Amino acid sequence: MTGNQVTLLKVVIFLLALVPFVLLLLSGWRNELGANPIETITDITGIWTMRFLVVTLAITPLRNLTGQTILIRFRRMLGLFTFFYASMHFLTYIWLDQYFDWPFIIKDIAEHPYVIVGFTTFLILFSLAVTSPRFVVRKMGKNWKKLHRLIYPAAFLASFHFIWLVKSDIREPLLYFSLFSVLILLRMPSVQEKTPLITNWFRSI
Repeated sequence: MTGNQVTLLKVVIFLLALVPFVLLLLSGWRNELGANPIETITDITGIWTMRFLVVTLAITPLRNLTGQTILIRFRRMLGLFTFFYASMHFLTYIWLDQYFDWPFIIKDIAEHPYVIVGFTTFLILFSLAVTSPRFVVRKMGKNWKKLHRLIYPAAFLASFHFIWLVKSDIREPLLYFSLFSVLILLRMPSVQEKTPLITNWFRSI
């Protein structure tokens, strides 16, 4: 794949990643967010945070299985879109839901486990986003990889946050929890050593 093709594909992925946000804006403009718009926005931004987190975590296992190293070139952008939707989710809470009532927000974070978990997840994603530029990667050296391993606990924390929010039907958050578990297991050297047949099959396609 040439440099121009990679650039074009990045543009396509970038535009596709913005589609959920644009559709959400259009729904708001058309007053199609339902009886509880804030809840709808919270749900949509939260779901897309989870989806982009899955896709971001899938890049490395897919590269290992397929041998397509080009996939790594899209991981940073997908990770930043994870943070983008997480930011929209968090902003919905502090702005549309709580109207920047900081004393109440601080009290809410301190008193409710699901808010604590969600806020912790956001802080992790924030730290990963601000350290994603290449000059920061070079400056941090080996510490960059150590910091960015926090994406693994962030994935599970996001799942627990989701489970606490839905309370009753937890099938969807459990699905994400299972996907995160599989994607993290696939990164383990012991697991990779036991999957040469699958890897060879993928690379032969």
